[in-house]
Parts: sequence; structure tokens; C-alpha cells
Amino acid sequence: MLDMLAKLKSTALSAIAATRDMEALKELRVRFLGKKGELTVISRSMGNLSPEERPGIGQAVNLLKEKIEQALQEHMERLAASRLSERLLKEKVDVTLPGRAFAAGGLHPLSLITGEIEDIFTGMGYQIAEGPQVELDHYSFELLNIPKGHPAREMQDSFYFSENVLLRPHTSPVQARTMQKMAPQLPVKIICPGTVYRRDDDATHSPMFHQVEGLLVDKRVALADLKGTLLAFARRMFGAEREIRLRPSYFPFTEPSAEVDISCFACGGEGCRLCKGSGWIEILGAGMVHPSVLQMSGYDPDKVSGFAFGMGVERIAMLKYGINDMRLLFENDTRFLSQF
Repeated sequence: MLDMLAKLKSTALSAIAATRDMEALKELRVRFLGKKGELTVISRSMGNLSPEERPGIGQAVNLLKEKIEQALQEHMERLAASRLSERLLKEKVDVTLPGRAFAAGGLHPLSLITGEIEDIFTGMGYQIAEGPQVELDHYSFELLNIPKGHPAREMQDSFYFSENVLLRPHTSPVQARTMQKMAPQLPVKIICPGTVYRRDDDATHSPMFHQVEGLLVDKRVALADLKGTLLAFARRMFGAEREIRLRPSYFPFTEPSAEVDISCFACGGEGCRLCKGSGWIEILGAGMVHPSVLQMSGYDPDKVSGFAFGMGVERIAMLKYGINDMRLLFENDTRFLSQF
């Protein structure tokens, strides 16, 4: 059997050294070391040897296996190096050519607008507050003066996981959580940017969209403070010539409540297609914080007051950038996104 091993060694090493192809080298590995390889066959026949012969033959088989594996690995490395050298000789590289420039990415228009809104309000002294997107009914409605049976609780309007757990339909729960956490500390001066979810989907609505809401609670806060704050925001966002107007409206968590319009930046208030001839464009909702909301969050409505406002980031982006279909903001078309 030692003679067989010696003959196999000579055959294997010669075959490996003579190979000039990687695939052929892989075939040689299978031929000599595979499950049905020549060395494997010899190894399996050791059962026919006497107990005295097995240790010596077994050692010789292991040494030969290591020798063949080493020869295969070394020859594979030589072939790889040879192939690389041949490739380098064939290829001509002009090292004086400029490198390939990679196109720089950019922020999404919604991220740009959110960042701009945050910059405006943090410049006024507001803090940024965040909260969970999977929210409890208690924070989404109860603490916002929206009792059971209110139309805003309709199942077809929001995404519910259970009777008391849903995807937040607005960022107002962040305001309620913050007031409860801070009460009775003053002032509460926050904005709440974030993703919200409602069951809408068309050219001007999306089931997932983004809001920025603001809240100020302090002593002697008046409606005039709200109007001044929103006027400053409108002029920073849409131009120094902008004016605003407040139209009476209804929100359960504010009283009085208002829809806020800005003078049209396309026509200067004269009337055009963008403002539908009115000279005004609606941008957000606002109002004075309802006394019940203050009381439920731990503040005495006889001693403190506040205002709140909320805007859709998509609406601000569509107005500022002249986008006519909200779905463009979510289609990830680089031809559209590369414009910002």
C-alpha cells in the first residue's frame, strides 16, 4: 500500500504542476481528494490491513493528503497571479485621466421643508419634541378634547390596531405628552414635527404624510401672539411681503379656532389660478388652546393660556416648490427629486 501511495503522490503532483487552468485544477481536487477520489479509495481500504499496519499507513495517507492540498493551493495562487499579470499587460491605463465623478446626493424636498420650518421656529425659541408613531387613544383623542363618539374617531378615518391603539392621525399627542410631563412648569414652547397616518389617498392626500405642530403655554398668551408668530413664519417661508388672515373655524382642542391664509405669492393678492382668484392661500390651522385641554394636562386654565397651530409639510412643500401632485413626493423618481 505504501507503493500505491508513492505512485499516487507522483501522479498527483505531476498533474497539478502541469495544469494551466483553474477549472482543471478544481477537477484534480475532486479526482484525488473528493468523496470518490483516488486517495479516499485507498483510505477506505485500510480496514483490510492488520492492526499493526494501520497506524503507519494512516499517517502516510494524512501526509499525502496535506501534500496534495498544499500543492493545489500554491498552484492556484500561481495561476491567479499569472492571470492578473496577463490582464495588466493587456490593459492600458492612462493614469493622467481625471477620476470618475460620483453624483452627489441631496435631501428630499420634505426634509428640506421640515428643516426650514424647524430653523424658523427654533430661531423663535421653540424646542423640538418627538413622540411615538403608534399611539394610544388616550393621547390621540381623550386629552385633546375629542371624546368617544366624535367623528374624528371613525374607524375609516384612522388606522387602528385595536380599540385603544392606532397609528397617530396627527402629532398633537406629542403636545399632550409634553404638557403632562412638564406641568405645572412654564413656559411650554415646542414644535412637533413627524409622520402621521390617515386613510386618504389621492392627488392632494396620502395615507402617510408629515406634520409640524406648535404649542405655546404660558401666562398672558393672547391671540395677538399667535397671529404675530404665524406672520413671522409666513414671511420667513414665503417672502417678506406676505400677509396673513385668520378665518373662524372649529377644532376640538382649540377655542377660538382659525384657518390661516397667506396672501398669494404668485399674484401678490390680485387673484390667479394658484389662489383660485381669491388672492389668499390656506396654509395651516391654529387657535387658542381649549381650557379643557389645559386642565386635563395639568394646567390651570384660569392662570395660564396658550396657542397651538399645525401645518402639513407636504402642503407647504407643494406651495413653495410649485408641485401639483402630492404623489410625486413619494414615488422616488430621481428625475423629480434631483430638482431640489
